[in-house]
Amino acid sequence: MQSDTQTTTRERADLIDTLGKHRGFLIRAVQGMTDEQAGLRPTVSELCLGGIVRHVTLVEERWVSFILEGSQAIGPADADAYERHLASFLMDGETLDGLLTRYEAVARRTDEVVGSLPSLDDSHPLPEAPWFEAGASWSARRTLLHIIAETSQHAGHADIIRESIDGAKTMG
Repeated sequence: MQSDTQTTTRERADLIDTLGKHRGFLIRAVQGMTDEQAGLRPTVSELCLGGIVRHVTLVEERWVSFILEGSQAIGPADADAYERHLASFLMDGETLDGLLTRYEAVARRTDEVVGSLPSLDDSHPLPEAPWFEAGASWSARRTLLHIIAETSQHAGHADIIRESIDGAKTMG
């Protein structure tokens, strides 16, 4: 029979491991790409590989800050926030190596936070936004599941974009 501590430790390890696997898919999708290739938009989408890495990094960083600080870490859902969201998908003059280094640092921080949280049940109200249920709160656990879903979704986008550039398949 497992103790509550063992169950909690295993749950945290499972969350970190799952997030790590999906981060790995994303990283694999950009391996060997030049900065120029990472900025290409070979599909009808506005997405590029470097921009996806940048976006996922910013999303993970912001949601981990939400876990620690609450909705003020996300900020208001206004026109400026929408513009920042769109800009998060751009390489913005950064190199792929620089983007990956930053992603690695954010990933380390996330893993450390998950391991040190007093409880995955601690929650904060979500900021007011049309895409969130009014008055809803997310626990640290729910927020981590959101980070995993975002990372997984964008790793799939990156796989399609990479295949469009040079035929390489990272997940299939």
